[in-house]
Amino acid sequence: MSNAMKLALGPLLYYWQRDAVMRFYDAIAASPVDIVYLGETVCSRRHELRLADWLSIAGRLRDAGKEVVLSTQVLIESGADVTVLHKIAANGEFMVEANDMGAVRCLEGKAAFVAGPHLNIYNLPTLQWMAALGLQRWVMPLEMGRDDLAILQQGRPAGVQTEVFVYGRMPLAFSARCFTARHRNLPKDDCQFSCLEHPDGLTMQTREGEAFLVLNGTQTQSAKVYNLLPELQAMRDMGVDVVRISPQSLHTPEIVGFFHGVMAHQLSVADAMQALEKLMPEQACNGYWYGKPGLEQRAAAFEPAL
Repeated sequence: MSNAMKLALGPLLYYWQRDAVMRFYDAIAASPVDIVYLGETVCSRRHELRLADWLSIAGRLRDAGKEVVLSTQVLIESGADVTVLHKIAANGEFMVEANDMGAVRCLEGKAAFVAGPHLNIYNLPTLQWMAALGLQRWVMPLEMGRDDLAILQQGRPAGVQTEVFVYGRMPLAFSARCFTARHRNLPKDDCQFSCLEHPDGLTMQTREGEAFLVLNGTQTQSAKVYNLLPELQAMRDMGVDVVRISPQSLHTPEIVGFFHGVMAHQLSVADAMQALEKLMPEQACNGYWYGKPGLEQRAAAFEPAL
């Protein structure tokens, strides 16, 4: 197993204006990220970009030397959603990240695929079953810790890669109800595309004024930012193949650069963490990695450096 971990950028979870999305991926094309996941995974009402637009972006990123993966929607709610799912599965050019079992069924026996973090692969029998269906890479569920990952790493099927979500607000839950629309007393079918007003989601606070969760349409996220940069060496030692950064509206190329710098031995973990703190929209957390409540932040040992 090569220890040359790759750096991935996960799918865009927020709803941005079309021009902003295009500018964002132009910047990503020039970044040191290796793999880019593209597509709408949260809400089918988000129509600034259609599938043809995502495919166009995919082609440009591929020309820039990136591996491109098309991500499917997590919660399929209509016949139109199913139609788009089938088109993504049958695109014939790019690998697909399956984010629900319907997508897996579309791809089974036809094409290698990535199992997204929402497929809930928590044990070896599930991972082995998925591998038999054509799994090439799986993304560890957000709430899984390092000890459970180590067990799966020791017994994972030959040829299967492992990817870990290492930076970003964590997508925790999905619902048929749109919470961003509800916040404005609007029905989901007449949401007035409220998500466009919140490029990093709408933060909910506790009565004590602490940031708790983020509303992102039908998705609920952590308010705190999951940041496992100090754990990159431990992941490399475990044989993790890919680490994933989740996009945010500001500073994503710089964040990619810090992770790349650490992975390429060009930047110390301590220096990168200090710089990252200034770019995060909220405080950091890493509890899930240690088998603790997700919003906890455990002190990271910065040595040994990568």
